[in-house]
Amino acid sequence: MLPALDVATMLLMTAVASFAMAGALAAVRPEQREGIGLWALALVLHGTCYVLYALRGQVPAWASVVLANALLSGSFALILGAIEQFHGRPAPWWRMVLPVAVLTLLFALYIDRFTTRVGMLGVVLSLQLLLMLWALWRPAPPAQVRGAWLLTAGLGLQVLLLTSRGWLVATGRVGVEQLMQASALQAVSFVAAFVVVILASLGFILMAKDRSDAAHRHLAAHDALTGLANRRALMLMLERGVAHATRTQQECALLLLDIDHFKAINDTHGHLGGDQVLRHVAEVLRTRVHAQDFVGRYGGEEFMVLLPGTGREGALQLAETLRQAVADSACPLPGGAIATTISIGVCAGAAGLRGSAPALVQCADQALYAAKAAGRNRVEYRQG
Repeated sequence: MLPALDVATMLLMTAVASFAMAGALAAVRPEQREGIGLWALALVLHGTCYVLYALRGQVPAWASVVLANALLSGSFALILGAIEQFHGRPAPWWRMVLPVAVLTLLFALYIDRFTTRVGMLGVVLSLQLLLMLWALWRPAPPAQVRGAWLLTAGLGLQVLLLTSRGWLVATGRVGVEQLMQASALQAVSFVAAFVVVILASLGFILMAKDRSDAAHRHLAAHDALTGLANRRALMLMLERGVAHATRTQQECALLLLDIDHFKAINDTHGHLGGDQVLRHVAEVLRTRVHAQDFVGRYGGEEFMVLLPGTGREGALQLAETLRQAVADSACPLPGGAIATTISIGVCAGAAGLRGSAPALVQCADQALYAAKAAGRNRVEYRQG
């Protein structure tokens, strides 16, 4: 049998847990918050609500009944806002404010009718919890499913607590005097409330952490300006591609691309104009390479395209397609569109490719140098 714990102690324990978790969340760096600030504020309201619950009989009824439950509903509203903010959506203010306003008004009107208040509290808070779950999983499930399921478990447990409490009061199994008395039932109820705070908060923290980790992994492998793979990721993929070609006796091709007269573009249109040209060329490349190919920014105004399983003819065909696509699509700038061209060096070879990825890059670089020396806006080929 569970021990009969002191009610005020359990209420204060839940309040302390809320305040401690709020303090931990407040320490998160601003760029990683994604709703965590609102969640921390919700925990502050939640903890204050439980402090007022613990002071029932020592403070006015409007504070321990009306204000306390308004704060509880307000904490739920802020959690809804935090979830929406995490998904990058604007805060649904009417869905946040309306339940709090309705609950506060009803509690003020029925402050002396305990059974009615418990029923209204269960209905309003359950609706708020359902709005949270809807915001969490719709219109599409979050990518951070581990934390989302943990958060769902916490919110689901809260719904179960509210439903059970409302049923016990509505059926007369529990009266107002029993809710403030130590019992095994109260021990279960308040320990569960404590677990809800921890479980739901940890779920939200885990969601934020998973998203932050994914963002860091993306930044580590992608160029911040163009969104393409960066040089580190390119060389890693190239090493793997050459090793696979050697193992399977397949061909492999590499395209090295350079934007023609890029320094002149920077001098004429400024570095912001140059950045726009880089993004434009990157988008042209991204939309025209095949799904099995690998494209990235090699450095400066140079791009690289790795073509596994592709020989000379296929590589030259794609290179000419890319060259023509860039030439045919002027880059839009605030002062007017600017025509842009690229030079491309192509290297392809049978398995081995002289034995290393650097050899393949050197071969493509020599072809690119030849294309630029021959007048630019052209494709040149070298055998690997």
